[in-house]
Amino acid sequence: MEASIPEQVIQPLLLASDSSHSLDECLQFLIEASKTDSGRSDLASKADILPSILALLQLLPYPSSRHHLNLSLKVLRNLCAGETRNQEAFVDHNGSLVISELLDSAIGDAETVRFGLQVLANVVVMGENRQRDVWLRFFPERFLAIAKLSSDDGLNIIAETMRAVGSVEYYWLKLLVSRLCVEGDCFPGLFSKLANHKDSTFTSEHAFLLSMVSDIVNERLKEVSIPKDTAHFVLGLLSQSVQVFDFASAETSELPTGSAVIDVMGYSLVVIRDACAGGSIEELKNDSGGGNVDMLLSSGLIELLLDLLRKLEPPTTIKKALKQSPTSSSGKPCPYRGFRRDIVAAIGNCSYRRKEVQDEIRERDGLFLMLQQCVTDDENPFLREWGLWCVRNLLEGNEENQKVVAELEMQGSVDVPQLREIGLRVEIDPLTSRPKLVNDTT
Repeated sequence: MEASIPEQVIQPLLLASDSSHSLDECLQFLIEASKTDSGRSDLASKADILPSILALLQLLPYPSSRHHLNLSLKVLRNLCAGETRNQEAFVDHNGSLVISELLDSAIGDAETVRFGLQVLANVVVMGENRQRDVWLRFFPERFLAIAKLSSDDGLNIIAETMRAVGSVEYYWLKLLVSRLCVEGDCFPGLFSKLANHKDSTFTSEHAFLLSMVSDIVNERLKEVSIPKDTAHFVLGLLSQSVQVFDFASAETSELPTGSAVIDVMGYSLVVIRDACAGGSIEELKNDSGGGNVDMLLSSGLIELLLDLLRKLEPPTTIKKALKQSPTSSSGKPCPYRGFRRDIVAAIGNCSYRRKEVQDEIRERDGLFLMLQQCVTDDENPFLREWGLWCVRNLLEGNEENQKVVAELEMQGSVDVPQLREIGLRVEIDPLTSRPKLVNDTT
């Protein structure tokens, strides 16, 4: 086989390995040499190394030369890891075409596909032109073919690719996640593949995966509904992260914060928030989204969200009104900027034209708590708007809830001038002499 490889292809590789050994030993040497920054830089200075590897990938037949093809892919992967000159050379010498043709032949080979994706992941890091080159070559047919590798081997490939790219989001990786985890049912399996088996806590890859799922669900809110098993799994992640996090400290930034447990908590909450968006169960009874909400509600979602809200210190507007110092409150700070808002938004979405949710919140003494969210809060942008949306949904068509709120305001327990903003005011019923909410026509 080596005798059939043109000298202009193999000679630069043999010279770089400083030997006249076999192709196998030569590639093994280059794999080791390209593992370090200095080694990659030295090989990048030899302008014919990367083109020779690409030529080798074109010359070696698959599957008879699978071993040497995989070794060549590992060399290429290492060469392109953080070395700009090699990344640019990959594009200049049509590397995306070479890899795509090889993966077309090896699409059922989990190991070869994994090495090929690792090459692509290293090539596109922080380079828009390189990302575009890969995107144009692989979208959509080849990405869709890779996405169909939803077996255990396929999930291992995607998991290792995510570890390779870190927290940098690419169109092609997002497409795979969309097909597998939002339209498909592979999220629980892929999430498990990203676990650190030496540590039971969450990883940065967990947070990265959830962030992509969150973005996809939000962007395609009216198009797709995540599978029930996925929704249930995400609720479990929210509950687990709440148990792990001590709420003693907080991040001042929005998501992502850089803390794996906080980011898993936040993105799980956001996925649930968006999964619960939409009409009533009656309106969605023929759609899987309505089934998701029903399942989440029966799994204790409202109790969990109310408990989280009660755990927090009051919004800054209320703290100032009560003249509380930052350290005087027994409540906990929000773990990230926007956490309270996301809880209120999730409750608001769940309660939209769902009487069972309206009633549950009243029965859990949650109406007064929700009225307290109709204020501005320095740490939660748009809390007031989401609070008003939530209260409107809790009161709409529910006389019992309207009665409780009216009595709270008449007793002076709560002052809600914002009721007028959602078209309501309190007046005394002439028949019962009790306060009630009526439509404000003034």
